[in-house]
Formats: sequence, structure tokens, C-alpha cells
Amino acid sequence: MNLALVGYGKMGRLLEQLAPEYGFQVTLVLDIKNNSAGEGFTASNFKDISAAIEFTMPEAANANLTRLAELGVPTVCGTTGWFAHLEVVKSCFDRNHTGFVYAPNFSIGVNTFQRVVAAAAALLAAQPEYEAWAWEIHHSAKKDAPSGTLLKLVDEMKQAGYARKIDVASNRAGTIAGTHEIGFDSAADTITLRHTARSREGFARGALWAARWLASGQKGCHEFSQILFRR
Repeated sequence: MNLALVGYGKMGRLLEQLAPEYGFQVTLVLDIKNNSAGEGFTASNFKDISAAIEFTMPEAANANLTRLAELGVPTVCGTTGWFAHLEVVKSCFDRNHTGFVYAPNFSIGVNTFQRVVAAAAALLAAQPEYEAWAWEIHHSAKKDAPSGTLLKLVDEMKQAGYARKIDVASNRAGTIAGTHEIGFDSAADTITLRHTARSREGFARGALWAARWLASGQKGCHEFSQILFRR
């Protein structure tokens, strides 16, 4: 299967390295050198592409995804910080009858962690003595703060019924791949839940898993956890 990479930073290079394990060869790479104004999004470039993975910047994602949808390319998006445009992008993929998978985080571990957090929030929702916090730290090059993953975790807590205030904090420093922590504290005890990424590999493998799923002929718009836990 032929894979297109839109964005070729550290994540793009890792995706290229791991792609053969998922049955892909990278036959198209678009980055600032050949796609600074979107000129790389042509029907000829994408003629034999089975799926695309978009990992760029928040300010570029909306336009990139719209162009991919219009070309009818099954697409995985791992960029964060653009979700204000999510409904518009989803409608574009739906109109073009093309598959789309998105998530604030493609790590299988993080998506499992989200479910653990939601379960804890549901259990403590009716225990008013427990107050909650949500915290994350990432490398200094990450643009959005709080991270999309932390915002998703907080949303999962609220959806699970935890209606009290959740104190949210972020830090940016060094080369940290990503740590997310959810805590509940009472006068009697503290419960701390934490996920720590050792590298970008978990994100890359999840994105490639999703691309392979799309390339099998899947249609529609899906949040990653919706298809991950369908197995």
C-alpha cells in the first residue's frame, strides 16, 4: 500500500521508518520544501495513494485536511490544536465519501488511560470530598497548551459525571515526549493516575494502525478510540 506523509518533521521520519511493518511504503512526502502554499495537493500526486497521515502544525491542519478530503484521500490526522474546525473538516470528508480518523493522541496507551481516568471520575463523581486536578508537560517545541490530550482527558471526566472544578495546568520544557497526570485529593488520601510517553513511537504506531484500517476500505469520520476498542 502507498502512504503519503503530509509533514516531515521528527514524527514524519519515524512514520516512514515504521511504515513497512504496517504494509505501507511511503511514496509521497509533502513538507515546506514542496508544499509551502498547498501546491503539492494534486490529483496526480495522490493518484495511487492508499492513505495519508497528516502531522503538521495547528495553523496548517485545517487547509491540509480540506484539500485531502476534496481529493478523496483516506486520511489520519495527528496534529493537535486545530479542533475548533473539526466539524467543518468532518463534513468535508463526509461530502467526499472519504474515511477520516482524528485524535488528540494516537498512543494506544493514552487511549486506554483515557478510559481508566473516565472510570475513576465516574466512581468519585458522587464523593464531594474529592477534588481533582489535570496536569501535563511536553517538550518546549509543542505549540498548544494545554495539550489536546489533556483537554480530552478533562472532557472524559466531565462526560463521566464529574461536575466539580478540575484544576488544569501545563508546562513546556526540554525534550519531554509527554506526561499526563490526573489526580483526586481528599483529606483522607490522594489518588494519582499518570501516563508517561518514553518516545514518539507510540503515537506513530497508533497513526499507522489507523491508516491501515482506513486503507482496508473504511469510510466515515472516526475518533481513534472509537475504532481502536472496536476490535
